[in-house]
Order: sequence, then C-alpha cells, then structure tokens
Amino acid sequence: MKIGIDVRLWSQSGVGRYIRNLVKNLELIDKENRYVLFTLSINNKEIRKTIKNRKWKLVNADIRWHTLEEQTKLPKILDKEKLDIVHFPYFSVPVFYKRPYVLTIHDLIIDHFPTGKASTLNPFLYKAKLIGYKYIITKAVTNARKIITVSKATKKEIIDHLKISPKKIAVTYEAVDDKIASQNLKGRKKKYFLYVGNAYPHKNLDRLLEAFLLFNKNNKSDTSLIFVGKEDYFYKRLKEKVKDMEIKDKIFFYENVSDLELAKLYKNAIALVLPSLMEGFGLPILEAMANKCLILASNIPAFKELCLGNAIFFDPENIDSISQKLKYAFVNRSSSKIKKIIDTAKKHVENFSWQKTAEETLEIYESSAGLRQS
Repeated sequence: MKIGIDVRLWSQSGVGRYIRNLVKNLELIDKENRYVLFTLSINNKEIRKTIKNRKWKLVNADIRWHTLEEQTKLPKILDKEKLDIVHFPYFSVPVFYKRPYVLTIHDLIIDHFPTGKASTLNPFLYKAKLIGYKYIITKAVTNARKIITVSKATKKEIIDHLKISPKKIAVTYEAVDDKIASQNLKGRKKKYFLYVGNAYPHKNLDRLLEAFLLFNKNNKSDTSLIFVGKEDYFYKRLKEKVKDMEIKDKIFFYENVSDLELAKLYKNAIALVLPSLMEGFGLPILEAMANKCLILASNIPAFKELCLGNAIFFDPENIDSISQKLKYAFVNRSSSKIKKIIDTAKKHVENFSWQKTAEETLEIYESSAGLRQS
C-alpha cells in the first residue's frame, strides 16, 4: 500500500506528540508499505532526524489547519500521490478529498466548551467558524472509512453526538513518550502539587486555585502549586487572577519545560492534580504513573477509564472535594497506602505502548484501504 499521513501538526504539543510517536513506531514495525508524510516545510529537518528510512517520502503541504486553503488546496496535493489510504490524525479534514481515509478524533471538547473568548475574531465571525467546524467534523466522520479515537469515553461521545455506528470506531490508546518514561531519576518528594497541560476552560483551573487557597488556609504549610504549560490567552488570564490572590507567592508557572525537566517535576511532586471537567484521554496521567507520581484526578469517565483504581478521585465541581484530596495526599504522602497506589500505577502504565498503538493503527489502515464506503 501507499499510505499518506498528514503530519502538519508535528511540532504541536498534544496532537503533535501523538503524531511523532505514531510515525516513529510505524517506521519500526512496517517494512512493507510505502509512506508519504504531508508536512509543513519548517518541520522537515526534524522529521528527517526521526525517520531514517529514505523510502518514506516527505511532501510539503505548507497549509495551516482550519483554513480555507486546507479545504481547497490540500486535496490537490493529496491527489497527486494516488494514495491507497490517508490518515488525518486530527478532525480537520479536507472534505473535498474523495479517496479513502481514516481520521483520529481525540475529543469533542469544543462541542461542550467553546473557546470564543480567546479568539481575535469578532463574535459573529467566531460563530461562523464554529458552524464551519461542525459541518467539517460531520462530513469527516461520515466519509471516513474508519474513525480512530483514544478512549472508550470519547467513542461514546462520538456515537452520542455524531450519530456514528460503533462498528466504525476503533479505540487505540496513547502511551508515554520514551523521553519522559525512560529517565532514570531518583525522586525525593518536595512540597509542591503539579499541574501539566493547557489552561482552557474545561481544565477547570479556577476551581483548582480556589481549592489550593482553601487547602493553605486549613493547613498552614509551605506547599506550592506549579503549573506547566505554554503561555496563551488562557494562561495569561490565569496569571492575572493569581496576582490578586493572597497565596500568589506559592504559585509558579513554568514554560518551555524539557522532557527531562518534566520527568523531574513528576518524580518530586506530592501529586499531579488534574481537575478537568472533560477529557478525551490524559497523557499527563500516564507520564505521572511512569515517574511514580501520585495522581489526584477528577472523576470523569476518561480519567477513570485510564487510571482504573490507580488514582485518588474527586468531584471537579466541588472545591471542598478537591481541597480535601490535596490535604489527604499531603498528610499521607509517605504512607504505605500511597506508596502502594504509586507502585501499582507504575505497573499499570506498562500496559500502554506506542508500538502497540502503531500496530493497531496499521491494522486499521490495511482493513480500511480495501473497503468500499458503506
């Protein structure tokens, strides 16, 4: 087969990490099929460092996602390669592309938590863009040979919201990046809680701040809260809120953190705290498990599916519930019970691997390429 993969989001954080690890592992396991990667030319040098097989072809597709060009110009670039199957690892699909394809949907969070406040567009144009998103994702899932998603929770969302047959959807779990999981570091728990991720509304970080404030009032400790993420509209907004809080000296924001630095932060934290109201997956959970970091997480379906019993859960809409779990983790951080949760989680994370993800994805390519659209 001749397989195309849209890797224009290569350098991005969440979806980019998925793309990078999938491509790397497909190259390791698949010696038979030919691959064409559709790239932003600025990423080609880095991609060539990852892909050693010169039979893998790179084709420049310097077109940004969520643009009119993506819908009008990208299909022509794809058509030139006469591909048996294309993988779009993100919902942004050129709807005029008529050859077989599969796509990955990581979540449907935008259906529940629109981010219009962060847009530079006026409200009318943003609403028009949102309508465009709904049209594209509806067409994309209808015409796809197969839909890949990253959790059973998101599969259920796709079935419920997009009215897609369960038979058309395959779940392939993500895994921990080797650069984070393989760090041979000694950990010594320090007095800080850790949050890793963006600051979008569904991340529920305002409540985390209020819960941390309550924890400090009740426990008079010198414990800190560290946010690891990339500054954008929402992180700037969060920082402004912190400036007016009495615990501002205990809250820190880290940007451009390397994989080694991130592993150290996990290793030494009292716990990773994830108060999300909704998620499709949750890579920081696996990263924390791999680095023997306790997890405090909201009791949402995706997190419960991912963690099984290897975490301490709270109600994300209840500040008292979050604060109580912070206190529990702080008071019992050296206890045998917490140690058992951490050790069991470390074994649990070994069930996830990018090679397994690649193997399952390759099977989807092979089964989808020869199928007629049902």
